[in-house]
Amino acid sequence: MTTHPVARRVPIVLAMFVLMVTAVLLAPLIGTTHISLRHAFDRSIPFSDNVDAQIFFIARLPRALAAALVGGTLAAAGVIFQGLLRNPLATPYTLGVSTGSALGAMLAITFGASLPFVGITSASLAGSMIAVLIVYFLARARHAGLSTTVLLLAGVTLNAFFSALILFVEYLSDFAQTFRAIRWLMGNLDVVGYSSILGALPFIGFAFVVFAWLARPLNLLSLGVDAAATRGVNVTSVQRWAFFSASIATGAAVAIGGPIGFVGIIVPHLVRLIVGSDHRLVLPASAFLGAGFLVACDALARIVLAPLELPVGVITAIIGGPFFLWMLITKR
Repeated sequence: MTTHPVARRVPIVLAMFVLMVTAVLLAPLIGTTHISLRHAFDRSIPFSDNVDAQIFFIARLPRALAAALVGGTLAAAGVIFQGLLRNPLATPYTLGVSTGSALGAMLAITFGASLPFVGITSASLAGSMIAVLIVYFLARARHAGLSTTVLLLAGVTLNAFFSALILFVEYLSDFAQTFRAIRWLMGNLDVVGYSSILGALPFIGFAFVVFAWLARPLNLLSLGVDAAATRGVNVTSVQRWAFFSASIATGAAVAIGGPIGFVGIIVPHLVRLIVGSDHRLVLPASAFLGAGFLVACDALARIVLAPLELPVGVITAIIGGPFFLWMLITKR
């Protein structure tokens, strides 16, 4: 009996899941300050007096969980955007979501004192949603749903426009605000507590439910719009759900950790080299590998120049840039 090609690659996906779980479990143990797990989980010591427990549960565990959530979300969103646009170079930031989120964060950092109820996370998420709506209404064709060409052009144009607005807001900021904004724009997972994770979780959870439904339609869409339509795919509906779900997921991820680059393009490419192009495998595998990859990068960012701490976006760029160039050279 011949094993189905998808079934043969399921153990690889499970191995990536194990890799993600291992990274999340080990990351809280890494840092400049040594902690004892026995003390951290010792309930006989009051939490207010238990330094190990405070470091583990308030500082390091939320950071590891945030890195896994952001990495997995960006990688999965990259798969969706690449399938939607049928372009292997598409990233979660191609359509202006990242710069919209960054503009919202910049406004919160610069003018947050006069808006006490607006935090960086909520402003970032609001900025990304505004960018999504603008791009959608620009790209909506009159008779044929979304035009992917106009979608791409609108996203690139909005990226440039929002980037100019970000520079203008930076010009109005003082030195401390500008420094804080630049650190955020580099990608920073300096998460304390679980509030930002819990705030983004409903958006990401909704997006992943849609991702699971999109796997088969994206397989057919990769054959072309006409071929997918003849096989019963509602192309317009699939395009809309793919665009909105991936954009919402990207906005929520950026709201947690800032615009962390290369995860959404490098991880999907690497996964396709390992498991093939079937989205039923590529989507979960990319989510698992992206999560483990960003957790490892964040751990490296905390120790490579200890006691200084690098923004995790710097680490992903240093790793991702040469890797992507190597892929371009070897795969032509």
